[in-house]
Amino acid sequence: MRKWFKRIAKLLAGVVLLALVLLAGFVAVYWEPDRPVSSLEGRWAKEPSKFVEVEGLRVHVRDEGATADATPIVLLHGTSASLHTWDGWVERIGAERRVIRFDLPGFGLTGPPADGDFRIEAYVRRVVGLLDALGVERFVLVGNSFGGAVSIAVAHAHRERVTKLVIVDGAGYAVDSVSVPIGFRIARTPVLGRLAQVTLPRSVIESSLRNVYGDPSRVTPELVDRYFELTLREGNRRAVAERFRQAPPGEIEPLIAELRLPTLILWGARDRLVPLAYGERFERDIPGSKLVVFDELGHVPQEEDPERTLAAALPFLRSME
Repeated sequence: MRKWFKRIAKLLAGVVLLALVLLAGFVAVYWEPDRPVSSLEGRWAKEPSKFVEVEGLRVHVRDEGATADATPIVLLHGTSASLHTWDGWVERIGAERRVIRFDLPGFGLTGPPADGDFRIEAYVRRVVGLLDALGVERFVLVGNSFGGAVSIAVAHAHRERVTKLVIVDGAGYAVDSVSVPIGFRIARTPVLGRLAQVTLPRSVIESSLRNVYGDPSRVTPELVDRYFELTLREGNRRAVAERFRQAPPGEIEPLIAELRLPTLILWGARDRLVPLAYGERFERDIPGSKLVVFDELGHVPQEEDPERTLAAALPFLRSME
């Protein structure tokens, strides 16, 4: 019996040693330390980017288009994305509307707030604080994914200021996903999440993007580069895990049916992270709202096909408030 226990112990020790060797090899190959924001600004903060301080946080902002527009369109991106996800929309609508977009706290070049507060209330406060700093009183809100949840919370808390709402494959309900990008799964796993703070295979970013696109062939090397480099911005990888922990899915669900403003819902039918059933639920729960579905698109339809998605939104955005 004693010999048997010794053999088991020896076998387990060998397994642990092998695991440690493999882990060390993985870290050695995929080691990616945080990059200072100054090293990324040259590529990702070109004109007309600027930085505006809100509660001590240096927010990366682009304020473009028709400056005389009294009711600008404010575009909010989702988790692990950046203001660049709206490039295609801004190119097409900037000639007639003022368009404001920015990297939400914890993402893009803005990075995490010093106080580590990623609650939905903190996002609402900072979004409104930024618009106050820009002198914007009333505005249209457009939000994709987590940006949709933030938009809903802002519209609920500041009803007198938000004239219209566009939800693009938005978060808000406690979601039963068909498929979750590997990057999100890693961030939500305590041990792997810690490992991901010092390593980042580029293949993880590419796989995650292909997972959320309706047509994975639209994912280009340039797109992967952008997400990869901005994920490495100092503090962003830690921020993703905290964002998931502090602002869990479904937290704002009670607010949705209380919304009373013109609302358009855009949805990619191939969205596997937040399936179409939730877009249909938004339409049922928000009085007077309208759902438009894009059969071939996924979770970030405004990025995957900006021309088609904006064409669907323009009549709503142009109509009288």
